[in-house]
Amino acid sequence: MPLSRLNIPLGPLDGRYRPVVARLTNHLSEAALNRNRLVVEIEWLIHLTTVGALPGAPQLSDEEIAYLRAIPQEYGEREIAELAELEAETRHDVKAVEYFLKRRLDSAPSHFGEVTVLPQLHEIVHIFCTSEDINNLAYALCVRGALHEAWLPAAGDLILSIEDMAREHASQPMLARTHGQPASPTTLGKELAVVARRLNRQFTRLNQAEILGKMNGATGTYGAHVVSVPETDWEEASRTFVEGLDLTWNPLTTQIEPHDWMADLFADMAHFNRILIGFAVDVWTYISLGYFAQNLAAQGSTGSSTMPHKVNPIRFENAEANLEISCALLDTLGSTLVISRMQRDLTDSTTQRNIGPAFGHSLLALDNLTRGLAGLDVDVEALERDLDSNWEVLGEAVQSAMRAASVAGAQGLENPYERLKELTRGQRVGGDEMRAFIRSLGLPAAVEERLATLSPRDYVGLAPALLRHLEY
Repeated sequence: MPLSRLNIPLGPLDGRYRPVVARLTNHLSEAALNRNRLVVEIEWLIHLTTVGALPGAPQLSDEEIAYLRAIPQEYGEREIAELAELEAETRHDVKAVEYFLKRRLDSAPSHFGEVTVLPQLHEIVHIFCTSEDINNLAYALCVRGALHEAWLPAAGDLILSIEDMAREHASQPMLARTHGQPASPTTLGKELAVVARRLNRQFTRLNQAEILGKMNGATGTYGAHVVSVPETDWEEASRTFVEGLDLTWNPLTTQIEPHDWMADLFADMAHFNRILIGFAVDVWTYISLGYFAQNLAAQGSTGSSTMPHKVNPIRFENAEANLEISCALLDTLGSTLVISRMQRDLTDSTTQRNIGPAFGHSLLALDNLTRGLAGLDVDVEALERDLDSNWEVLGEAVQSAMRAASVAGAQGLENPYERLKELTRGQRVGGDEMRAFIRSLGLPAAVEERLATLSPRDYVGLAPALLRHLEY
């Protein structure tokens, strides 16, 4: 819908950032929810008449089934407006969907141009259903679509970008900083690989997440079902229906499906987000240290409005903020949805309408991080300059080699940690001083030569080889 002074979005996801998150509206908007409610109502009607759960119900032809399934597929602006008018009359969203479907049954003869049984199905529409039977399944379809068709592809693209950078810089030495202080060197590729593997683990959990659904009536007892048609195996009818939607059947619920699967999913997504928050902060820090230079053409943005020399790391700052908002929403969703007063209350109704913003802010962050990484160049000279200025980080290597040599029988190598502490703690040590110290220790010749030729650039252990563990 075009913007005007009379139609200004309340939130940034529907305004400033809409181009990035628009794909989510196919799954998590109010229109998408109503479309999936139609899907559930229609599939339930088809299921009951197909499996023989309702004795005497008309049998549907393939053409009639196709007509029914086309209704949600053709759900567009005109249908959205019509349903809104119905809801204004009914004051009940699911009831409005029921009436909408009955209208389509009544208009079936104009489509077929011949006799059709569809107008006879009025009393089968929504039979044995409470609103939550429709809603829990519709939301399951909404979340599954958003997850697998929008969020996971974007998350996968970001992970691939990080993996590609990790492989490209697998052997590039970099000064590590534990507690923000110079520490034993690593490689840039290995540090990126750590992040990618962590993200891949969460990605796998999310991709394999179990999505539950139920169809068992007003309090989960099949009470109306059994009284009305006692000869039907209603548990089997429910199970096959839910599984037919490619969902996992929950056999034991109150009026509501208790949303535990949602809490699990949102916790895993929040965990994924928080890994990225740490990553965004670290990349921001590396930019400030000069390890990464921002490619102006790739960034496509202006820096400071008043200081023309600056190129601000806005992609990473924007991502950090949006991930925090997403986590706050996901945490609230997960903690709120699993609580319901006795057999039912409506706190989940308004809460679930915020699933879209939770996904949206995360998706926006994924886009910013992917684009931000594409605009980075590694400044090798800056990395190596930092290493050359911190020879004291070889203290770990020297004192560990002294310990190993002592265990092997070498004499005069007592108190290695304390001796290195005296040399290095709180002060800079150059290459000449470190080599002179090593030569003074009386180490076995082979050990002395190995340490004397070591530099911070070389002291990366197995870091390059560790990338073989990159994929989770």
